[in-house]
Amino acid sequence: MQLGFRRRLAARLGRVPLGWLSGRRTGELAKLAGEDVSAVHPFIAHTPGELISAFVVPLASLAYLFTVDWRLTLITLVPVLLAVALVPLMTTSSRVRAQKEFDGAMGRITNSVVEFVQGIAVVKAFGGGDRALRRFGAAVDDFVTSFSRMVSALSGVAAGMQVVLSPPFVLLTVLTGGAFRITDGGMAPADLLPFLLLGMGLTAPVAVLGHGFDDLQAARRAVGRIRDVLAVPPLPEPEHPVAPRGHRVELRDVRFGYRAGHEVLRGIDLVLEPGTVTAVVGPSGSGKSTLVRLLPRFFDPAGGSVSLGGADLRDLAARDLHRMVAFVFQDVRLLRASVADNIALAVPDAGLDAIADAARRANVHDRVLELPRGYDTVIGEDAELSGGEAQRIAIARALLADAPVLVLDEATAFADPQTELAVRRALTAPDGDRTVLVIAHRLETIADADTIVMLEDGAVAERGTPAELLARDGRFAAFWRSHRAAVAGGTGTRDGAPQGDDL
Repeated sequence: MQLGFRRRLAARLGRVPLGWLSGRRTGELAKLAGEDVSAVHPFIAHTPGELISAFVVPLASLAYLFTVDWRLTLITLVPVLLAVALVPLMTTSSRVRAQKEFDGAMGRITNSVVEFVQGIAVVKAFGGGDRALRRFGAAVDDFVTSFSRMVSALSGVAAGMQVVLSPPFVLLTVLTGGAFRITDGGMAPADLLPFLLLGMGLTAPVAVLGHGFDDLQAARRAVGRIRDVLAVPPLPEPEHPVAPRGHRVELRDVRFGYRAGHEVLRGIDLVLEPGTVTAVVGPSGSGKSTLVRLLPRFFDPAGGSVSLGGADLRDLAARDLHRMVAFVFQDVRLLRASVADNIALAVPDAGLDAIADAARRANVHDRVLELPRGYDTVIGEDAELSGGEAQRIAIARALLADAPVLVLDEATAFADPQTELAVRRALTAPDGDRTVLVIAHRLETIADADTIVMLEDGAVAERGTPAELLARDGRFAAFWRSHRAAVAGGTGTRDGAPQGDDL
């Protein structure tokens, strides 16, 4: 069952839109495939057997005790009936709400652990270790609060059930009832012995039902979250894929919004010719990252079309699209594999010479040679990389793929000189025929761009060469001056480096 769940989850996650995946936290998906799938295990694997073993002996004992004295048998069942009467109090709306809050807090703490561990090298490199620790501490505090609230909602009922099912309470009930039956001549003193021996075992089913109920509730919530992911519509694949002719990129009247009634992109028209570099700039929230994510088909536009080589992206096979479009984003994710495997992700049969050549062009070859096992060093086990080094590995990966279309979204977020040089090299191809779409927060990176497109509120405000836009003294020029002033004044920076969304 667990294998089936995980295979179905893996298959669905491999087909959902990349934009859906990028909007989910690593810890959230890790909890889904790990803890949530495991939460179904006890209910399937253990609860049926435990219920059978817990009911067979007590029911046989109950049948025997009825033959001895049915009146004392009913008295012996009083603790069980009291415990059963308390069960509905365990399903009140407040307890269900507390359980949901606890599940949410558990997900947040799982995510915070993953992000804290994965990002600790980067946040420390940029002086953010204390902030990351505070965020982790806040998630832990939130978890403790939710756990305490859930326990508080249950503690009274749980204590009551433990009291009425406890051996002393059951023994007291049996002795009291037996004393009355013996004194009024209803039963012989010797007949009290089987009730003393077997009576306490009659409470076992209720205790097991309590644990089984918790397992059932946990499994039900986990299955609900798994079902939600399995219900995510996969990225539509064409029945009859078409082949692109060239790598000219064209966006026609593109519209897109993450939710109904709120458009992030409004009527974007843009043409990216082979051999050109197009830079997208604009204030935070203008739609830059959303725009560049349409090209590798993280999302499909709600209106208009995005075409590559004259073919709508929706008519291309995913394999063809990913072969033609390489991308490097600010949030670099490296596999827990060797450096060579990470660089050769798109070209798994690449030789070490080709991998090293891509690393040289990305200006990371010398750093790789300093690692414990060079290109065989396993990232995350043998060594950790800084943010800039990880981005250069990602750039080397894109260079090795040698895709005719390259998308760079904040690839200079960790703008050390080596990363800056790597990005500059990535903007050109040996044959000069690569189509490049880039978001950069440093004017130096895009100073040689063929076209700069400035977005404002999801629409194109200005376009032209850098020199033309600065000479025009319009919105781009004013935006750039304000950006430079903010950087010079010490704002708009990330620990001294310009913020990615400021340009």
